[in-house]
Amino acid sequence: MPENNKFRVLFVCLGNACRSPMAEAIARFSASDVLEPSSAGLYPLGYVPDMTQSTLARNGYEANGLSSKPLRDADFEAVDLVINLSGEPRHLAFADPAKVVDWDVADPYGADPAVYQRILEDLEQRVAELAARLRDKSKEKK
Repeated sequence: MPENNKFRVLFVCLGNACRSPMAEAIARFSASDVLEPSSAGLYPLGYVPDMTQSTLARNGYEANGLSSKPLRDADFEAVDLVINLSGEPRHLAFADPAKVVDWDVADPYGADPAVYQRILEDLEQRVAELAARLRDKSKEKK
């Protein structure tokens, strides 16, 4: 666990438009005690689609401050863990695959609201499990 007791996690998907911004928003809201989340894309779309923003808002998450941006080496180096939502093999997509964990989450881009909702609920569960593991790890160190 890092010095400030917050684990810096970078959520990465293809376009940084759906999955990774949703995961970032969820983590900001529900796990800010243990996670310092950010997100990026391997091939950023350049904007966060309305469907992503409306799905977050419908579920009580703040979409302000979310943007679609590229994965930069400095961002990768600055975090403790990278969550790979891209579907790309981590050994090909990332410089240091040892700090990357794969989450197999479907891409909802262009789908209907029900698909976005299902993906958001999947991400909520995964973020909650990650935060719980880190909280337990933090307690062990005290």
